[in-house]
Amino acid sequence: MIPTEYIDIENETELDIDTEALYRQADFMFRRLRLHPETEVSIILVDEERMSQLHVEWMDEEGPTDVLSFPMDELRIPAEGEDGHPGILGDIALCPAFAARQAAEHGQTLAEELALLLTHGILHCLGHDHAEPEEHAAMFGLQGKLLEAWWALDE
Repeated sequence: MIPTEYIDIENETELDIDTEALYRQADFMFRRLRLHPETEVSIILVDEERMSQLHVEWMDEEGPTDVLSFPMDELRIPAEGEDGHPGILGDIALCPAFAARQAAEHGQTLAEELALLLTHGILHCLGHDHAEPEEHAAMFGLQGKLLEAWWALDE
């Protein structure tokens, strides 16, 4: 596992969130994506008020959202056979209250929704986007494969 000093998770909400599961998932994703073991990420769980503030400040959009990603060192997934470089992946803000409503709409648990959002946030920090159809297909295809592998560990 990646040493805990490289994956920082802070729960600023009043919700009881399994941050250890998020840590294990981030560790799994980093290893699966072949990121350098000294890659740093900060994951913060915020309430809807704080997420709304971040959403306006960084995206100029009103209201809360589920996940926001703030890439730092423009790290990318290393090509097959290449080594990744150490650096700061960035910050990922998750809003569990917003995610809980989405989970109910999608027939998922909150843990499943947070796993999806964490994966999505990590991919955004690695330069993936979904604005164009080709980008959408690539990002969501990789996201699906990563989640499938993650959830297979739980079975």
